[in-house]
Amino acid sequence: MGRGDGSGRLVSPAGADDTGTGILHVDMDAFYASVAILDDPSLKGRPVIVGGSEGRGVVSSASYEARRFGVRSAMGTAQALRLCPTAIVVQPTFDRYVELSKTVMGIFEDFTPLVEPLSIDEAFLDVRGARRLWGSPGEIAVMLRRRVLEETGLTCSIGVAATKHVAKMASTLSKPDGLLIVAEPDTAAFLAAQSVRALWGVGPKAAEALESRGIHTVADILQTPRPVLDRALGPAMGERVWHLSRGLDARRVDTQRVEKSVGHEETFHHDIDDPAVLRSELRGLADRVGRRLRTNGWEASTIAVKIRFADFTTISRSQTLPEPTSVGQRIGDAAIELFDAVDRPLPVRLLGVRGEKLHPVAHGLPTLWDDDAEWRSVESALDDAHARFGRGAVTRATSLGVPRGGVALPSHPQAPPRD
Repeated sequence: MGRGDGSGRLVSPAGADDTGTGILHVDMDAFYASVAILDDPSLKGRPVIVGGSEGRGVVSSASYEARRFGVRSAMGTAQALRLCPTAIVVQPTFDRYVELSKTVMGIFEDFTPLVEPLSIDEAFLDVRGARRLWGSPGEIAVMLRRRVLEETGLTCSIGVAATKHVAKMASTLSKPDGLLIVAEPDTAAFLAAQSVRALWGVGPKAAEALESRGIHTVADILQTPRPVLDRALGPAMGERVWHLSRGLDARRVDTQRVEKSVGHEETFHHDIDDPAVLRSELRGLADRVGRRLRTNGWEASTIAVKIRFADFTTISRSQTLPEPTSVGQRIGDAAIELFDAVDRPLPVRLLGVRGEKLHPVAHGLPTLWDDDAEWRSVESALDDAHARFGRGAVTRATSLGVPRGGVALPSHPQAPPRD
């Protein structure tokens, strides 16, 4: 399995057999860091970290040069700089990422309408219906990589296979700037050689549960009785792994993107133990969540908070609302209620707010009353102000003053909607 630093990279030769394929998984290489290098060519070939530059900042992305020192996303910036003292830290520029993501997704849609964005920098494409126009899946992948580079200056890695799962595994193996094609007749042999950790959806805990039973590769899974898998992983995950290890994946490319959640979190420059300050931070995070929900036409049925204490102990709490909402005030009320119910033995290092169980906004449904009508009007005006003058133009009075958190990006940002 290829490593996150690009070692162990595996790519296909020109003209590789693509028999039976039709699904592409396209993943931009170290997207945030690559954008920073694109905008400042002097950074090319140097270890680059995108994230908060303060001691409490968090790494959002790292160039492959930095990854070879062990730097990873979600790592504290201070730890990353200890691993790679020569790294250059740059601030995230989310609007720029959105701009380039739109361009990239537009290129995908030039080849096929069957595009399923997974996030701001990756997507599945079903190109089986595009053969007459563009050629075989392998030929399409070559053209697509060329166009992305020519039109954005960025590189991407592509996996080509008969199923989504194998295509995603192949793109990971080919990173950075690679193309790996797994012909349908070669799928079984390709899978058998992979680590259990390479299977899509098998996280560290599930991998440890398998490895503790001597199951280290997909070939080992194939030799393992199904009841053993069920006991190790639970029946649902056991069934999934049993199928994926055999190349069985019936999932289609779904163009109807449904976000599962929308969240924001902030790591503070210094631990905070003042409840009033922490409630103010929750309000600001809730407003950002509400704005993202409204921008994308969603409402959240469940609100969750994440609290990380000074000793790095992390807890999460959630509650289901009586009615779905995208109103920041309502989201903030729920977040503060959850926060106030938590015992806080130590100062707080990080706070997060997330809207979950999302539903499209139900426009035009009659209601006898709307408890949030006044706040809807206020937040609609704020949305207009943000659109005209920028995100920081108008904010709550309690949020004014010295910033308490490092630069943070939305958690799991999705691809922007196409115009």
